[in-house]
Amino acid sequence: MTTTPLDQGVGYGIVLGLGFAFALGMILTTFILRRYNSELVTSEMFNTAGRTVKSGLVGSAVVSSWTWAATLLQSSGVCYRYGVSGPFWYASGATVQILLFATLAIELKRRAPNAHTFLEVIKARYGTVAHIVFMVFGLVTNILVSLMLIVGGSATVSALTGMNTVAAIYLLPVGVVAYTLVGGLKATILTDWIHTFILLIIIIIFSLTAYASSEILGSPSAVYDRLVQAALDHPVDGNAHGSYLTMRSSEGAIFFVINIVGNFGTVFLDNGYYNKAIAASPVHALPGYIIGGLSWFAIPWLTATTMGLSALALENTPAFPTYPDRMSDADVSAGLVLPYAAVALLGRGGAIATLLIVFMAVTSATSSELIAVSSICTYDLYRTYFKPDASGKRLIYMSHVIVCCYAVFISSFSVGLFYAGISMGYLYLMMGCIISSAVIPATLTLVWNGQNKWAAAMSPILGLAFALIAWLVTAKKQCGNLGVDCTGSNNPMLAGNVVALLSPLILIPIFTLIFGLDHYDWKSMMAIRKGDDHDLATTAGMDLENTVGGHEETAAEFEAEQSKLMRASKISKWTTLVMTISFLVLWPFPMYGSSYVFSKPFFTGWVTVGIIWIFCSLGAVGIFPVFEGRQTLIRTSKAIFNDVTGKKHPKMIHAENATAMENENAASGTDTPPKKENTTQSVLKE
Repeated sequence: MTTTPLDQGVGYGIVLGLGFAFALGMILTTFILRRYNSELVTSEMFNTAGRTVKSGLVGSAVVSSWTWAATLLQSSGVCYRYGVSGPFWYASGATVQILLFATLAIELKRRAPNAHTFLEVIKARYGTVAHIVFMVFGLVTNILVSLMLIVGGSATVSALTGMNTVAAIYLLPVGVVAYTLVGGLKATILTDWIHTFILLIIIIIFSLTAYASSEILGSPSAVYDRLVQAALDHPVDGNAHGSYLTMRSSEGAIFFVINIVGNFGTVFLDNGYYNKAIAASPVHALPGYIIGGLSWFAIPWLTATTMGLSALALENTPAFPTYPDRMSDADVSAGLVLPYAAVALLGRGGAIATLLIVFMAVTSATSSELIAVSSICTYDLYRTYFKPDASGKRLIYMSHVIVCCYAVFISSFSVGLFYAGISMGYLYLMMGCIISSAVIPATLTLVWNGQNKWAAAMSPILGLAFALIAWLVTAKKQCGNLGVDCTGSNNPMLAGNVVALLSPLILIPIFTLIFGLDHYDWKSMMAIRKGDDHDLATTAGMDLENTVGGHEETAAEFEAEQSKLMRASKISKWTTLVMTISFLVLWPFPMYGSSYVFSKPFFTGWVTVGIIWIFCSLGAVGIFPVFEGRQTLIRTSKAIFNDVTGKKHPKMIHAENATAMENENAASGTDTPPKKENTTQSVLKE
């Protein structure tokens, strides 16, 4: 863009203003939860949200964490390149991981109920060597995801407002750090819901504008006609009849494979998703992840189908920012298809809406990454190797330090990538080559007792080496050089990604033959202990047993919880398998194999299904969490009113709420700590 649709002041206002608004909101929320709901920000609450989060909030947190800048920007870019197949391949190739992860989430809660990270499980089962190997892979995963968020987000902010890119890189995480420090994982999950709600509303506005109210487009029929003309003007190599309206796309299929492989790594090795599983109460983990996965599918599918196709339909009109030229490959790789299309559709309003959704996507996912890295460094590094007897106060102090240090580190790293010319698109394609060799060994840790420690420790390292060789040798053979353009092209990335994910299928049996089958009894995972937060509770003048997440589980409660998790485990395996086959095979491949080019009625139906789906997502992760928590909201609102008007002191409110919370959670099937018999008396005496 020679001129930007928005002023720099708008960029600084949204990046800083909204960031601090969320921070102030979370300070207030944390104060209210502590004053009226007995929620104390201990080390356990900071990193696990008390392990009491319900399915609606789990679903919205999963959607928010999985909605990166790439979800919106990269998906629109692949739609611009390959047509309607791109959004579907992106959405289906990244939804199945969330659905399959539901099974792993249940196994984690069942086998290691006190874990804070998935790496603690690795340490408990295999010992130090494997623990360090997976810690490196886990942290590299978090770093790659964080880099994509900041690099993609800052490029969009700069393109829309003219804001200095380096300034955007350093300022985007500021507000996120502020509210994460205040409320930890609970703050992240609550802001995730707000972000998700706003994001879905804006996506609905985009889709209804493009397909219903736009003066230039305004209907699926008009978009269809312009896409037919676009295919005549610049047909797509490898697509059936060069059309943008077909699932038969050879380059799109290659992207599909790369997408699946890379996203297995960024879900199964990202401690942020294990954090959500750990935070969920036992009966809510499975429905939370399934709701989240199904709701998330509509976001990249409809967003890209709307904005990627709108860019193709509008780029030959004066409203499009690059008119009369087409978008350059560099702009597409930088993720600028969506903002350019939004400006062409809605002018200045489209630019502001894009800035908002990118801000929401970047900040919510960044918050998840901050907590993920914080919990790894606090529990797997500091408590495990430096201070095993660390108090709760010390653990939460370390968590705060790590959040701040990691934000500075990732921003500085992003600046280096910016000056090196490494885009979000390049990182997205490369991530599988770097991390996916650890996916299968990590998964088998929780689902198979036969994997020995050498198979677990060595297969990721050797798999990474083989993947890098495959990636770079393919690039050298194809282009004769190892520049950014060549190494970032589809075939080298495909080779590296596939070798990374699948090489452990050969390496693990080899190490099993050499060192023998393990016969693990799962007991050491049960020995993982929680942090000791009695010092924090004493300082706050509260009984830890009576705070949210502070109750020590009895044997009877543990048995009841294990029974529910065993049942959920059986359900999840069949449910996620059926959904995975549907998304990856039954839906797309008949259309791919037949080389079907969409007719106008079929395209209209395709778009209509996407719009209906996004409204269902809004209901599932936008409205349902409010309905699910209605009793707590009503109770807290009454408590605030009674406190403000002087009718009841919060200490009396705590006592009255104890029975109400037990009844509410019992009705929803959530395990809740039975209050001590003297709870009311002890609270009133304080």
